[in-house]
Amino acid sequence: MPDQASPSEQVLISAETLARDVGTYTILDATVSFPKPRFDGDYRPESGYAAWRGAHLPGSVHADLLGDLSAGHPTLHFSRPTPDELARALAELGVAPGADIVVYDDGGMTWASRLWWMLRNVGIPARVLDGGLARWTALGLPVETGDAADRHTTGIRTDLTDRGLWRDREDVIGVVRGDNPGTLVCALDHEQFTGTATTRYARRGHIPGSLNLSAKSLLDDGTLRSASHVAELADAALAGAARPVILYCGGGVSACLVALALVRAGRDDITVYDGSLEEWAADPALPMVTGTTATESTVTEGKGDA
Repeated sequence: MPDQASPSEQVLISAETLARDVGTYTILDATVSFPKPRFDGDYRPESGYAAWRGAHLPGSVHADLLGDLSAGHPTLHFSRPTPDELARALAELGVAPGADIVVYDDGGMTWASRLWWMLRNVGIPARVLDGGLARWTALGLPVETGDAADRHTTGIRTDLTDRGLWRDREDVIGVVRGDNPGTLVCALDHEQFTGTATTRYARRGHIPGSLNLSAKSLLDDGTLRSASHVAELADAALAGAARPVILYCGGGVSACLVALALVRAGRDDITVYDGSLEEWAADPALPMVTGTTATESTVTEGKGDA
């Protein structure tokens, strides 16, 4: 049996529930613009602020995963901030201690999931809007447009600590070499995993020994599949997997959607490799493989590539 997440942890909120009293929540839009790659290595994420200006949930603010909510790594677009850096960024966004936080995006819930994982890592409860902006607008619920209204910054929290939910390059090298226990799980779609599709990263394929559980396979028409269905898919993909599970993807984003789904399904033996393939594939000394082997399994019912 995997370690169990707290049964009281609520990781999702429906559009219907949020709409009933939208003004009581602190709502963060984590959208990033991420064009499809035109050729291998074509990696062009951009701030989602313009999209937020075009349409956003009432009272929401844009949380920039490429700006203040990133550590500003010299080579990585997405790099988790330290707890102190995150505390300062949240204060600038006007997120008060104890706020009832809802995170959403207009990108298949992946960006929202990354911000949710960042918050969870420092012990801040938050929920992801199931279905994101797409389902909100499909239901005919109201949106706002235009620039952000003036917001009041809040005090900077000093009680945030790192809970160890992220992993880095050396941790993954240890698993690949067999020096550390664990199983690597790639959250990209099957074509990205096997190396048959154009990639945003320096090389195609996956880290040797990885299993494949596509992030988008865990969605059904844009919303997260039921906890029982996710558990079935995870059991099939991770059968016999050694713990802990280290999720990765292209840039440490889609892996967080898998983390969200697995936590909701009751599994809490998981971490996320922050640098993911943007870091790993850029170093020719680190191994990558294409195709699949007899020991590698794949579960994919959709596409995930961030």
